[in-house]
Amino acid sequence: MAVQEIEIKSFTYEGVIGEICRLGWQNLTSIELVDVAWAYYHFSIQFRENLEVACQLYPYDLGLKQLMREECNTDNLSPWPGVATAGEKINHDEFMRRLLNLCPIDQVRRRRLEIIGQSYLNKVYDLDDIARATSIASYEDGGLERVFQAILASRDWNGPLLEAFRHFLIQHIRFDNNPDTGHGTLSRHLRPNDQILPLWTAFKHILIEAAPTLIA
Repeated sequence: MAVQEIEIKSFTYEGVIGEICRLGWQNLTSIELVDVAWAYYHFSIQFRENLEVACQLYPYDLGLKQLMREECNTDNLSPWPGVATAGEKINHDEFMRRLLNLCPIDQVRRRRLEIIGQSYLNKVYDLDDIARATSIASYEDGGLERVFQAILASRDWNGPLLEAFRHFLIQHIRFDNNPDTGHGTLSRHLRPNDQILPLWTAFKHILIEAAPTLIA
């Protein structure tokens, strides 16, 4: 009997993840890495909102409910000095918002990053709910883990803001990669496809806009 070949599908968005990982993370200064943290803050907003969309579309999905409990109103990033007290429950994007305050930046720079961030969010909001919901699986089931590992290859993490950001990234790698209870396990049944390509492309662009040295 002939062995049946199994077709392994790959999607274009997976290539974009690879492109993000191959950016020049080791070339960033601490100042540029702070700008990346600002970009990621805006990503974290859409992540939470997309997860809320997924929970609204699939209200009886136990995996998504568990994921919501571990991403929102949770103390799994607490405590962290200047950001969250012991046992304090906050959304992960709120953790990001607070850590940005650990290193105030001038108004011109802040305005530039806010404009970049809002433009990114507007692109997210143009997509339909199905694409936004299924993006969660691509983020949690290996996509963000790969990106976070790449960001952690940056060399200069000095300062309270970057120390808190590094804590955020390391903890999320731990959250995602457990084969039994990890966030990838809770969400991969959503089965993303290239409907989500614009989300990953927009993520790549906001990172580069925030820190152009990534492609220098």
